[in-house]
Amino acid sequence: MHRFIPALASWVGGTIGEVPVDHRARRFGTSKYGISRTVRVILDLITVKFLMQYSKGPIQMFGKLGLALILPGVATLAAIVAGNIVHWCTGDSNMVATLVKRPFWVAAPFMLIIFGVQSISIGLLAEISIRTYHESQDKPIYVIKETASSQK
Repeated sequence: MHRFIPALASWVGGTIGEVPVDHRARRFGTSKYGISRTVRVILDLITVKFLMQYSKGPIQMFGKLGLALILPGVATLAAIVAGNIVHWCTGDSNMVATLVKRPFWVAAPFMLIIFGVQSISIGLLAEISIRTYHESQDKPIYVIKETASSQK
């Protein structure tokens, strides 16, 4: 996470400066920094992005993900039910009734709905954790950058 210290410092209101240093060429060995560390950098970047954008309201991210899973699940389930009702009422063998006989089409909407509810639940738990963290240390959930005084 050291490579993201400037971003985190500016997030909390710090100022960032640059100090020139004298770099010397490597005398022994080879660099251990390779393409394999890219995955770790990407995961660290995702962590920093999450901390900077959603640390004050994680339900926003998890709630959006949950709704994005629940809505197609409910729509698919409604299509299956409607197809079965039409098939039952008319006695016709249509495509929806044929698809319902496959296990994927029966399980998929329920799985989407369950994953969506789990995502929203994780968001609520994260929200409780964040609030508990801030309240236990008497920390505000905001940072005051500048205080202005009124001149009369």
